[in-house]
Amino acid sequence: MPSLKDLKNRIASVKSTRKITKAMQMVAAAKLRRAQDAAEAARPYTERFNAVMAGLAAGTAGSPAAPALLAGTGRDQVHMLVVMTSERGLCGAFNSSIARMARVEAQRLLAAGKTVRILTVGKKGRDALRRDLGQYFVAHVDLSAERRLGYTVGQRIARDLIARYEAGEFDVATIFFNRFQSVISQVPTTRQVIPATFEDTGASANYDYEPGEEAILADLLPRGVATQIFSALLENAASEQGARMSAMDNATRNAGDMIDRLTIQYNRSRQAAITKELIEIISGAEAV
Repeated sequence: MPSLKDLKNRIASVKSTRKITKAMQMVAAAKLRRAQDAAEAARPYTERFNAVMAGLAAGTAGSPAAPALLAGTGRDQVHMLVVMTSERGLCGAFNSSIARMARVEAQRLLAAGKTVRILTVGKKGRDALRRDLGQYFVAHVDLSAERRLGYTVGQRIARDLIARYEAGEFDVATIFFNRFQSVISQVPTTRQVIPATFEDTGASANYDYEPGEEAILADLLPRGVATQIFSALLENAASEQGARMSAMDNATRNAGDMIDRLTIQYNRSRQAAITKELIEIISGAEAV
């Protein structure tokens, strides 16, 4: 049974931990507002951009002049998995859910005889996948120095991916990230970015393009890949802060419950010690 001093030290330690988790919760709440606003502001642009790209892609379907980023290589052998996670932990299952989804997909592709290559964005995804899939890593993007995500970050990742695609390093590229829904709900999501895929919304019936669709696509497709990657980064940033806020709130509540239990145990032990001392004093007095 722990002594009174041990219990007192444990209570003080848990109280210190609760202060830290409460502070982290408040910081995550402040960051969440900005990250959520950025993610929600990017959604209309991304959706409209994809609608226009869908119309352009529909107009060049089957054309021999279609850009390689849209037409593909004609093969489905080498897959590039872009796993987007955070640089920091203490955010619940945010990172593990993305890593798990990427691991399942990689194992499925390997079982089908495909070649897998992995590009990690964020330290936690690299650490989670290194043990099982480290031999398939080809590159890593460190975002620890990025205080605020900008479009240039997505553009830099997109340029690297496109350069590797044009060099013949892979046939299909898929990104893995969490789509933000609410503080308690982040949805693990996959999206193929190369070859570019767009849902046909009929936009091509409403517009005549000058120059032709092929020329416009050749210029817009790299921007489209960057836009989808940047959108995923913004969704991930909002999801990370939401998950961290929820995790730290749970940790703060658990710390409070533990303090209550330890305090009760401390009071009982202290009462038992006082009772024992009184009995010893009374027994000694009676013996005299």
